[in-house]
Amino acid sequence: MADDGNELWVFGYGSLMWDPGFPHLEAMPAVLSGFHRSFCIYSYQYRGTRERPGLVLGLKLGGRCHGMAFRVAPEEAEATLAYLTEREMTSYVYNPMRLPVNLSVVVQDHVVHAHTYVADHTHPNYAADLTLEETASLIRQGVGSRGPNRDYLENTVRHLEDIGVDEPNLVALRDLVRRMDSGS
Repeated sequence: MADDGNELWVFGYGSLMWDPGFPHLEAMPAVLSGFHRSFCIYSYQYRGTRERPGLVLGLKLGGRCHGMAFRVAPEEAEATLAYLTEREMTSYVYNPMRLPVNLSVVVQDHVVHAHTYVADHTHPNYAADLTLEETASLIRQGVGSRGPNRDYLENTVRHLEDIGVDEPNLVALRDLVRRMDSGS
């Protein structure tokens, strides 16, 4: 597990964590340094529409991001990358990158280079500088081909909790969406 060589690893930090959609040999918690997850991408297809956009996660510079790393069998690598391109690059708002992720959250010596997607801050679908309330409102209204935007948020928080990750910003966002839904 030390170096990945020519193996394909994929780092998921949003829906790929709980719904990768591709065959993999193993999945394990991982940490990407130098980036953090943010609801910074307008969604007009998967979690919203043009009339009622939602928001999905993107990686932004700075901090650390806990997620899942998936090891793909060599014979599945080409098909996996094609699938991910079709799934993640519908609007080309992401820059696909191969970045070092740590497969151990305790011992810092199990690093592999994983394929992942970083938000393009120059793209028109990039949602810069939204307040917590604006973010919550967009998530509440968004429903797209992959379902309600609030489910995406709930699933992300739940999955992070399942792997022992506390992400206060996402929890605060989820709690605000719940309060807004209940009218309190």
